[in-house]
Amino acid sequence: MKKLLLSLSFVAFSSLSFAQLWTSQATGFTNASRGLEEIQIVNANTVWALAYDGANTSNVIQEFTKTTDGGTTWVPGVIDVGDTALGINNICAINNTTAWVSAVNGTDGTGSVVYKTTDGGVTWNQQNPAGFTGAASFVNFVHFFDANVGFAMGDPNAGEFEIWRSTDGGDSWTLVPGANIPPFLSGEYGYNGGNIVVGNTVWLPTNKGRILKSSDQGLTWTITQAPLTDFGGTAQSGRMAFSDVNNGCILKTAGTTYTFYTTTNGGTTWSTGTTFTGTRRLLNYIPGTTTIVATSAAAPVGTSVSTNNGSTWTDLEPGGTEQRGVSAFLDLTTGWCAGFSSTPFTDGVFKLTGPLANSNFESSTVFAAYPNPATNLVTISSEGIDAYQLSVTDLTGKVVLTKSMTGIENSVDVSSLSNGAYFFTITSDNKKETIKIIKN
Repeated sequence: MKKLLLSLSFVAFSSLSFAQLWTSQATGFTNASRGLEEIQIVNANTVWALAYDGANTSNVIQEFTKTTDGGTTWVPGVIDVGDTALGINNICAINNTTAWVSAVNGTDGTGSVVYKTTDGGVTWNQQNPAGFTGAASFVNFVHFFDANVGFAMGDPNAGEFEIWRSTDGGDSWTLVPGANIPPFLSGEYGYNGGNIVVGNTVWLPTNKGRILKSSDQGLTWTITQAPLTDFGGTAQSGRMAFSDVNNGCILKTAGTTYTFYTTTNGGTTWSTGTTFTGTRRLLNYIPGTTTIVATSAAAPVGTSVSTNNGSTWTDLEPGGTEQRGVSAFLDLTTGWCAGFSSTPFTDGVFKLTGPLANSNFESSTVFAAYPNPATNLVTISSEGIDAYQLSVTDLTGKVVLTKSMTGIENSVDVSSLSNGAYFFTITSDNKKETIKIIKN
């Protein structure tokens, strides 16, 4: 069965330009429109990133790029996994020389492999001669916590989720006993590269809306039900992120409806869902904080931030053509965001240089819009601002209404708009906020 990548992919439609929040860096790929589907930060200097074809996402791309000087220079490379038809699921690096990748056939599990490099990606060697060889094997990802301890996880096979563990850097592997893994549901599977790791804890979402979790480096596992039916389906899907071993969030998508959930116990239980008020939907935490960065390579593109765990959002960049893909952060001062390459010397990735580098950065919401959902009128109120501009856009980015307003409270007639989601962008001399409104 074909497995969709959990991370979102977008087609490159323009070269990216500089912005105050991010500094453009060249990933070094010779092919234009190389995007990054995963960014792995080892430390402030060393970062690995896995590539995909932004011009045609169905193409198999076995490439990575790496920096060892904080992004001043990026050096691309090829990941030779012995078969050019195998798609690379994920990449896991522990330093500037050592990394692992998992790879699999895109339509079935034939050829599922784990490969390792110890020379910075110049050469890659297969690591699992005894694992993932069954007809039903389908590796989802590989992760190493240090130079010795790691595991590779796949779909159910022979009556259990197939999980192989190593304590010698991948030289040998032991199958995790079925007694250590909860039973799977009929037709259940994980997603390629869908794992999230914080310290010794790892989470893997499945197509049944469940979350496999291990807190002891993959030795024993539990499973819980998330507040959705599928993490990667067409009717419903979800993106999960964690700030630490306890605190995390899920953004659920069902058509044009977006619902936001949080957890404070590592995903055992989740809050009652609330309407997601952000305008960008690729979410990632600044580790150990309540700050979530949201990026988007689809309209409205750009970057937003929440400093209160998703309760309110501030757009840090106006919508435009500056596509922002997946992001990764070491801390409040160091992070990268995916872009698309133009030439070997132009673009491809962005390094954080703007407001998030200030640990005192805070978002303050001064506008409110209600009721939400709305049928006829939406009231906009403000705190201390009595003149501002309103721009209303639909999900495609089309502007459907603009209006100049004065006074601390105004009503907007939305009765003529079609039912669906709209973004109310309110701009004053020194403040800009976007509020998502559902029109019923």
